[in-house]
Parts: sequence; structure tokens; C-alpha cells
Amino acid sequence: MEKAKLPKQSLLEGNFFLTLVVKSLPISEELIEDVVSKLYERALKELPEDVLEALQRAHEREANPLAKEVLSAIIENSKVARSRNLLICQDTCIPAYWLKVGTRAVVEGDPIRAIEEGSKKATREIPLIPHCVHPITRANTGTNVGPHVPVLHIDLLPGADYIEITAMPIGSGSETAPSALRIFSYADPIGVVKKFILDTVVEAGGKPCPPIIVGVGIGGSFDYVGWLAKMAAFRPLNLRNPDPEAKMMEEELLSAINMTGIGPMGMGGDTTALAVNIEVGHTHTTEMPVAVKLLCWAARRASAKIYSGGRVEYY
Repeated sequence: MEKAKLPKQSLLEGNFFLTLVVKSLPISEELIEDVVSKLYERALKELPEDVLEALQRAHEREANPLAKEVLSAIIENSKVARSRNLLICQDTCIPAYWLKVGTRAVVEGDPIRAIEEGSKKATREIPLIPHCVHPITRANTGTNVGPHVPVLHIDLLPGADYIEITAMPIGSGSETAPSALRIFSYADPIGVVKKFILDTVVEAGGKPCPPIIVGVGIGGSFDYVGWLAKMAAFRPLNLRNPDPEAKMMEEELLSAINMTGIGPMGMGGDTTALAVNIEVGHTHTTEMPVAVKLLCWAARRASAKIYSGGRVEYY
């Protein structure tokens, strides 16, 4: 029998055939588990650069001496955490991830199970406090994993040969507790919506550890508007909504919120929020769902792309 011949190009370009083989290798469960564990840890230890830059700008602008001192302490704390590989703040989180799956990515096994195992690994090895409990019995698995946890949102990336994972752990007192959702009527003027957003921030006061990031979802449905608000809260702070109406509303609300005088850690000052980010979605003609997600300054997020073949890019 004649031996199989390699493509001519592979003989002339030694890496061509190898590259084809490597690109076809699947993304393994073990690799996803390892990346998820690392992302969870990074989200808790490394403050995103855009957030640190926003804090530094706020420090430069702040006129209140006490507020300026608080902002200085937050900035220094963040730098020390990164240099010494420590948590930015106490671990108060439920594991949550945004998974974007490329339609050309080759994945082996069950990526959802891998994400669960990665969350367990992070809880065990960092180590983390197991916060997740059964809502009725309060039973604790000790792993931060249980029914519907980790919290997952999954999207598709047409044509991509990678999966992208963003760890976005969910806090309690600084996020879930002071956040709010309301379904407005189509007849309600936009001014009523703005008042609801502002009232939510004022009512929260110093509870969410200002300076905060205010994520707002407008539109969609009851079950989706909360995700719009979360997408908004985790959007980089140097990116404004391309919709001119939403962008104008972001700027107007940020100015109004920073005039409340709540200030860093609720101790007074000019900096109550670092940004107001809004995401909009078309909705039913009879209603207007609105969700407000308050995110403390320790914006916990970290991302990575895992390519078919095993290459990983963290960012």
C-alpha cells in the first residue's frame, strides 16, 4: 500500500501541516476549568485598569478633603492588592460568568460542568468563603456551587474559533441588596424613569460602598432587563453608549448623582459615582421595564479567550 503523502505545502513550509492539526484540537474541559479558576481569582484581586483610571481622575477633581483622602486610600489599596497578590476587598461573591461561544470553536466534553468545577477549585484553593446556600433551608454545599450557580449567561460569536469567558462575581450588600427593578407604563415620561434611577442611588446611600458604577437596563422584558443592567455595569468605564439618547442620559444622570453629596463611602464629597452606563433593548409597546444595578468601586471582572488548539489570552 502506498504511504499517505503530506500536502506539498507542508514540506515546503514545515509548520503548515502542524498548524492545521493544532487548530483542529478541541478545547478541553480541563483547560476551561483551569481558566475559570484563574479568572475568578483575577476578578477578586486585580482592579480593571479603566476603573483605576476613573478613580484617579476622581481623586484629582475631588474638592472635599475627607473624600480625597478616602479615594487615595482606595487607590493605594488596589495597587497593594495587585502587587502582593491579595484580594482587593473581602470575598462577598457568588460565582457568575458570561460565556461567549464561537461557532467555529471545537469544545470537548461539557463546558458548563467545567465552569462549575473551576468555581469549586477557586473556592477550595484561593481559598474563598462558601457564600452560596439553599434559599429556603439555608443549607450550604461548601463549594459555592449549587442549583443555577454558577450564574451563567451564554451568547454565540458567529465565525469565531474561540470561547470567551468573563468572570463577574456577584456581591451582596454592595450590589444585590441596593439594586432595583420596576416595570413602567408606556405612558410614563422618561423623567419618571430618571427619578427612579436617582432615587435608587439616594436610597442606597453609602451601603454599596461608593464611588459606585451605576448600570441601567431599559427595555427588554422582566427577565431580561436585569441582564441589560448587569451588562451596563460591567461595560468598561471609558465606553459610552453609541445611542445618542442613551449617552445623553448617562451624562445627565452621572452629573445629578454626583450632586447628591453622598461621596466616597457615604462620607460626603463630589464623587458618588464613577460612571452611569445604560443599555437599551426594544420592548413591548405597552410597557418599559427598568433595572438599576449598583456596583461598588471594586468592580470585579476578568476575561479570557480560549482558542481551539489551547492558546489562552487573558485581559
